[in-house]
Amino acid sequence: MSGAQTGVKICGLTEEVGLEACMKYGADWVGFVFFERSPRYISALQAKALASRITGGIRKVGLFVRPDDTVLERVLDQVDLDILQLYTTPERAVQIQAKFGRPVWLSIPVASQADLPRLCTVERLLIEPKPPVHATRPGGNAQQLNWDLLHGWQPDYSWMLAGGLNPENVSQAVAITGAPAVDVSSGVESAPGIKSPDAIARFIHNARSSAVS
Repeated sequence: MSGAQTGVKICGLTEEVGLEACMKYGADWVGFVFFERSPRYISALQAKALASRITGGIRKVGLFVRPDDTVLERVLDQVDLDILQLYTTPERAVQIQAKFGRPVWLSIPVASQADLPRLCTVERLLIEPKPPVHATRPGGNAQQLNWDLLHGWQPDYSWMLAGGLNPENVSQAVAITGAPAVDVSSGVESAPGIKSPDAIARFIHNARSSAVS
């Protein structure tokens, strides 16, 4: 990878201050979590209100965990999401992408190089750590992936690095993995679901200032 600016997604937006910081400092994507067990859960109506404030080219991502069509339809009736980010099977992800006519990102939990997928049948894959054994949610557990697993890995599809990233380590993560894009949630928060504008500013700056050889 060379030259291209690292894409940045700030996930788990629940309030206006965090959203304003994403716009001010140039995030590429903002994520809304439609999974009730998450401390960053947001209703479709709340997301609609926040989404109406978005200006510029920021794209809206909705995160869903094993959703049925009814759940997706209910949210999409309220919020015009640009992308659907899913925790589900690859087969179901393809089905949803075809039915709803929106790009789908699929989360791929990784614990070893053997877990790295060879193929991508949706728009993008999110590479993140496997959740702890007793975790109550599939992602957003602030775990950090062993980045060395991705050193030299160059798939021919779009992907994004997630899990345990923060303003202090994102530059190193990008340098080691060559990630074309990064996703952060708890790493830029002052409290669960409450984003820190200063942390967002530093995260975006550091993600994009990494020297990737």
